Amino acid sequence: MDTHSTISISFEKGVGADSRGMIKGNRQVTVLSIESWKEALATIDSDADWTTRRANLLIEGIDLEHSDNKILTIGNVQLEIKGILDPCGRMDEQVSGLTDALKPRWRGGVKCKILNEGDINCGDIVKIS
Repeated sequence: MDTHSTISISFEKGVGADSRGMIKGNRQVTVLSIESWKEALATIDSDADWTTRRANLLIEGIDLEHSDNKILTIGNVQLEIKGILDPCGRMDEQVSGLTDALKPRWRGGVKCKILNEGDINCGDIVKIS
């Protein structure tokens, strides 16, 4: 996993050049909130980095629970939230107990469909509607 302070979102390549982004559908972009990540880690006494989850984007200040079909705006990019991003058992290969810690309250994040292309920058305003 690489982290970036600026990343392009495109219909052709998703986030940067993520292979899942090239799939036309409901999982072009995955989004995790830092608050949910920290909440999950607290239940298993871990300090793992958020990149362990392998989500495309990390946001702050937005509760993603039950947000399906809402529009997530990050800077000038709009994403349609298509539902919960269920954690797979491979999370436990990274941190013991992580799979179950991510299940409640949509802690594992959401999957999204790209509505418009653009660049996302660290510090961009994030809104949900």
